[in-house]
Amino acid sequence: MEHLIELKNVFKIYQMGSETVHALDGVDLTIDQGEFVAIVGSSGSGKSTAMNIIGCLDVPTSGTYHLGGVDVSTMGDDQQAEIRNKMLGFIFQQYNLIPKLTVLENVELPLLYAGVPGEERRERALQSLERVGLRDKAKNLPSQLSGGQQQRVSIARALAGTPSVILADEPTGALDSRTGREVLKFLKQLNREGDTVVLITHDNSIAVKADRIVRLQDGKIIYDGDAHDPRAVVQPHGEDEKDEEVGA
Repeated sequence: MEHLIELKNVFKIYQMGSETVHALDGVDLTIDQGEFVAIVGSSGSGKSTAMNIIGCLDVPTSGTYHLGGVDVSTMGDDQQAEIRNKMLGFIFQQYNLIPKLTVLENVELPLLYAGVPGEERRERALQSLERVGLRDKAKNLPSQLSGGQQQRVSIARALAGTPSVILADEPTGALDSRTGREVLKFLKQLNREGDTVVLITHDNSIAVKADRIVRLQDGKIIYDGDAHDPRAVVQPHGEDEKDEEVGA
Protein backbone atom coordinates (compact mmCIF):
# COMPACT_ATOMS: atom_id res chain seq x y z
CA MET A 1 0.00 0.00 0.00
CA GLU A 2 1.21 3.49 -0.85
CA HIS A 3 1.74 5.70 2.21
CA LEU A 4 0.43 9.27 2.27
CA ILE A 5 3.69 10.49 3.86
CA GLU A 6 6.96 8.58 3.50
CA LEU A 7 10.38 9.76 4.66
CA LYS A 8 13.27 7.43 3.84
CA ASN A 9 16.69 7.84 5.48
CA VAL A 10 16.19 11.62 5.74
CA PHE A 11 19.07 13.77 6.93
CA LYS A 12 18.99 17.53 7.46
CA ILE A 13 22.42 18.95 8.23
CA TYR A 14 23.16 22.55 9.17
CA GLN A 15 26.56 24.20 9.47
CA MET A 16 26.53 26.57 12.47
CA GLY A 17 29.96 28.17 12.57
CA SER A 18 32.47 25.36 13.00
CA GLU A 19 29.79 22.97 14.26
CA THR A 20 27.87 20.52 12.06
CA VAL A 21 24.34 19.95 13.35
CA HIS A 22 22.34 16.88 12.32
CA ALA A 23 18.83 18.27 12.87
CA LEU A 24 17.47 15.04 11.34
CA ASP A 25 19.73 12.02 11.44
CA GLY A 26 18.54 9.22 9.16
CA VAL A 27 14.79 9.43 9.84
CA ASP A 28 12.41 6.80 8.42
CA LEU A 29 8.73 7.65 8.87
CA THR A 30 5.45 6.67 7.22
CA ILE A 31 1.99 8.13 7.89
CA ASP A 32 -1.16 6.78 6.25
CA GLN A 33 -4.40 8.45 5.20
CA GLY A 34 -6.73 9.01 8.18
CA GLU A 35 -4.12 8.81 10.95
CA PHE A 36 -3.79 11.26 13.85
CA VAL A 37 -0.07 11.43 14.67
CA ALA A 38 1.78 13.63 17.17
CA ILE A 39 5.45 14.36 16.48
CA VAL A 40 6.88 15.23 19.87
CA GLY A 41 10.21 16.22 21.36
CA SER A 42 11.93 18.89 23.40
CA SER A 43 14.20 21.71 22.29
CA GLY A 44 16.72 20.60 19.69
CA SER A 45 15.00 17.24 19.06
CA GLY A 46 14.37 17.88 15.36
CA LYS A 47 10.58 18.09 15.42
CA SER A 48 10.44 21.56 13.82
CA THR A 49 12.79 20.41 11.07
CA ALA A 50 10.59 17.36 10.52
CA MET A 51 7.54 19.62 10.27
CA ASN A 52 9.26 21.90 7.75
CA ILE A 53 10.14 18.95 5.53
CA ILE A 54 6.71 17.28 5.81
CA GLY A 55 5.13 20.70 5.12
CA CYS A 56 7.27 21.27 2.00
CA LEU A 57 8.85 24.33 3.61
CA ASP A 58 12.32 22.79 3.38
CA VAL A 59 14.07 19.90 1.63
CA PRO A 60 16.29 17.17 3.09
CA THR A 61 20.06 17.34 2.79
CA SER A 62 19.80 13.68 1.73
CA GLY A 63 17.17 10.96 1.68
CA THR A 64 13.73 11.08 0.05
CA TYR A 65 10.30 12.40 0.96
CA HIS A 66 7.20 11.22 -0.90
CA LEU A 67 3.85 12.97 -0.33
CA GLY A 68 0.88 11.24 -1.91
CA GLY A 69 3.29 9.15 -3.98
CA VAL A 70 5.10 12.21 -5.37
CA ASP A 71 8.81 12.74 -4.63
CA VAL A 72 8.94 16.28 -3.25
CA SER A 73 12.43 16.05 -1.73
CA THR A 74 14.19 17.59 -4.75
CA MET A 75 11.53 20.10 -5.81
CA GLY A 76 12.24 23.80 -6.27
CA ASP A 77 10.43 26.56 -4.36
CA ASP A 78 7.65 27.06 -6.94
CA GLN A 79 6.87 23.35 -7.18
CA GLN A 80 6.84 23.05 -3.39
CA ALA A 81 4.48 26.04 -3.13
CA GLU A 82 2.10 24.32 -5.55
CA ILE A 83 2.18 21.07 -3.55
CA ARG A 84 1.57 23.03 -0.32
CA ASN A 85 -1.49 24.70 -1.85
CA LYS A 86 -2.92 21.44 -3.16
CA MET A 87 -2.15 18.96 -0.41
CA LEU A 88 -1.38 20.68 2.90
CA GLY A 89 -3.38 22.71 5.39
CA PHE A 90 -1.42 24.56 8.09
CA ILE A 91 -2.53 25.51 11.60
CA PHE A 92 -0.06 27.73 13.46
CA GLN A 93 0.41 28.63 17.12
CA GLN A 94 -0.16 32.36 16.46
CA TYR A 95 -3.11 31.86 14.03
CA ASN A 96 -1.42 34.03 11.30
CA LEU A 97 -4.68 35.80 10.45
CA ILE A 98 -4.51 39.12 8.58
CA PRO A 99 -6.04 41.79 10.88
CA LYS A 100 -7.54 43.98 8.12
CA LEU A 101 -9.35 41.11 6.41
CA THR A 102 -12.68 39.70 7.58
CA VAL A 103 -12.92 36.13 8.86
CA LEU A 104 -14.35 35.04 5.49
CA GLU A 105 -11.56 36.80 3.54
CA ASN A 106 -8.91 35.16 5.73
CA VAL A 107 -10.36 31.72 5.03
CA GLU A 108 -10.61 32.48 1.31
CA LEU A 109 -6.97 33.56 1.02
CA PRO A 110 -5.31 30.21 0.18
CA LEU A 111 -8.09 29.55 -2.35
CA LEU A 112 -7.36 32.94 -3.93
CA TYR A 113 -3.68 31.98 -4.27
CA ALA A 114 -4.76 28.65 -5.78
CA GLY A 115 -6.78 30.47 -8.46
CA VAL A 116 -10.22 29.25 -7.33
CA PRO A 117 -12.99 31.43 -8.90
CA GLY A 118 -14.72 33.96 -6.64
CA GLU A 119 -18.12 32.31 -6.17
CA GLU A 120 -16.66 28.85 -5.51
CA ARG A 121 -14.04 30.39 -3.21
CA ARG A 122 -16.72 32.07 -1.10
CA GLU A 123 -18.86 28.93 -0.91
CA ARG A 124 -15.96 26.70 0.14
CA ALA A 125 -14.84 29.23 2.74
CA LEU A 126 -18.35 29.44 4.18
CA GLN A 127 -18.57 25.64 4.30
CA SER A 128 -15.26 25.53 6.21
CA LEU A 129 -16.52 28.13 8.68
CA GLU A 130 -19.67 26.05 9.09
CA ARG A 131 -17.54 23.03 10.02
CA VAL A 132 -15.83 24.99 12.82
CA GLY A 133 -19.08 26.58 14.00
CA LEU A 134 -18.20 30.14 12.97
CA ARG A 135 -20.26 30.83 9.85
CA ASP A 136 -22.08 33.58 11.77
CA LYS A 137 -18.73 35.36 12.32
CA ALA A 138 -17.87 35.54 8.59
CA LYS A 139 -18.04 39.36 8.45
CA ASN A 140 -16.15 39.94 11.71
CA LEU A 141 -12.52 41.01 11.93
CA PRO A 142 -10.07 38.73 13.80
CA SER A 143 -9.75 41.34 16.59
CA GLN A 144 -13.45 40.85 17.36
CA LEU A 145 -12.94 37.16 18.17
CA SER A 146 -11.54 35.30 21.16
CA GLY A 147 -8.24 33.42 20.87
CA GLY A 148 -10.05 30.10 20.56
CA GLN A 149 -12.31 31.48 17.83
CA GLN A 150 -9.29 32.85 15.95
CA GLN A 151 -7.65 29.44 16.10
CA ARG A 152 -10.85 27.87 14.74
CA VAL A 153 -10.74 30.40 11.87
CA SER A 154 -7.19 29.24 11.11
CA ILE A 155 -8.47 25.63 11.13
CA ALA A 156 -11.24 26.65 8.69
CA ARG A 157 -8.61 28.27 6.48
CA ALA A 158 -6.60 25.02 6.52
CA LEU A 159 -9.72 22.99 5.64
CA ALA A 160 -10.90 25.26 2.80
CA GLY A 161 -8.33 23.85 0.38
CA THR A 162 -9.50 20.26 1.12
CA PRO A 163 -5.93 19.22 2.01
CA SER A 164 -4.63 15.67 2.18
CA VAL A 165 -2.82 16.52 5.45
CA ILE A 166 -3.59 18.99 8.24
CA LEU A 167 -0.28 20.04 9.80
CA ALA A 168 -0.79 21.63 13.24
CA ASP A 169 2.27 23.32 14.75
CA GLU A 170 1.80 23.81 18.53
CA PRO A 171 -1.85 24.74 17.82
CA THR A 172 -2.70 25.29 21.50
CA GLY A 173 0.48 27.16 22.44
CA ALA A 174 -1.16 30.62 22.55
CA LEU A 175 -4.37 29.45 24.26
CA ASP A 176 -5.43 28.91 27.86
CA SER A 177 -5.80 25.28 28.89
CA ARG A 178 -9.61 25.12 28.56
CA THR A 179 -9.60 26.66 25.06
CA GLY A 180 -6.66 24.48 24.12
CA ARG A 181 -8.63 21.37 25.07
CA GLU A 182 -11.50 22.56 22.86
CA VAL A 183 -9.15 22.99 19.87
CA LEU A 184 -7.67 19.50 20.41
CA LYS A 185 -11.18 18.06 20.68
CA PHE A 186 -11.99 19.69 17.37
CA LEU A 187 -8.87 18.24 15.70
CA LYS A 188 -9.94 14.79 16.94
CA GLN A 189 -13.37 15.37 15.44
CA LEU A 190 -11.83 16.28 12.07
CA ASN A 191 -9.76 13.11 12.25
CA ARG A 192 -12.87 11.02 12.96
CA GLU A 193 -14.42 12.59 9.85
CA GLY A 194 -11.49 11.24 7.81
CA ASP A 195 -8.89 14.03 7.88
CA THR A 196 -5.22 13.12 8.35
CA VAL A 197 -3.79 15.20 11.20
CA VAL A 198 -0.09 15.63 12.05
CA LEU A 199 0.38 17.51 15.32
CA ILE A 200 3.77 19.00 16.29
CA THR A 201 4.25 19.61 20.01
CA HIS A 202 6.74 19.59 22.89
CA ASP A 203 3.96 18.83 25.39
CA ASN A 204 3.23 15.22 26.36
CA SER A 205 -0.24 16.10 27.69
CA ILE A 206 -1.16 17.34 24.20
CA ALA A 207 0.64 14.55 22.32
CA VAL A 208 -1.40 11.83 24.07
CA LYS A 209 -4.58 13.22 22.45
CA ALA A 210 -3.31 11.73 19.17
CA ASP A 211 -3.58 8.02 18.37
CA ARG A 212 0.11 7.61 17.61
CA ILE A 213 3.22 9.33 18.97
CA VAL A 214 6.51 9.74 17.12
CA ARG A 215 9.13 10.96 19.61
CA LEU A 216 12.32 12.59 18.36
CA GLN A 217 15.57 13.13 20.24
CA ASP A 218 18.80 14.48 18.71
CA GLY A 219 17.33 14.11 15.21
CA LYS A 220 16.44 10.43 15.61
CA ILE A 221 13.12 8.68 16.21
CA ILE A 222 13.34 7.02 19.63
CA TYR A 223 9.67 5.95 19.86
CA ASP A 224 6.97 5.37 17.25
CA GLY A 225 3.79 3.71 18.37
CA ASP A 226 0.55 3.81 20.35
CA ALA A 227 0.03 7.16 22.09
CA HIS A 228 -1.42 5.32 25.10
CA ASP A 229 1.60 3.09 25.66
CA PRO A 230 3.46 4.31 28.79
CA ARG A 231 6.71 4.33 26.79
CA ALA A 232 5.27 7.03 24.52
CA VAL A 233 5.59 9.73 27.18
CA VAL A 234 8.74 8.71 29.03
CA GLN A 235 11.15 11.64 28.89
CA PRO A 236 14.68 10.49 28.02
CA HIS A 237 17.25 11.67 30.58
CA GLY A 238 18.25 15.28 30.00
CA GLU A 239 15.20 16.30 27.98
CA ASP A 240 13.29 19.41 28.98
CA GLU A 241 10.14 21.11 27.81
CA LYS A 242 11.56 24.38 26.50
CA ASP A 243 10.36 25.89 23.26
CA GLU A 244 12.09 24.85 20.08
CA GLU A 245 15.36 26.61 19.33
CA VAL A 246 16.85 27.58 15.97
CA GLY A 247 17.61 24.48 13.93
CA ALA A 248 15.57 22.27 16.23
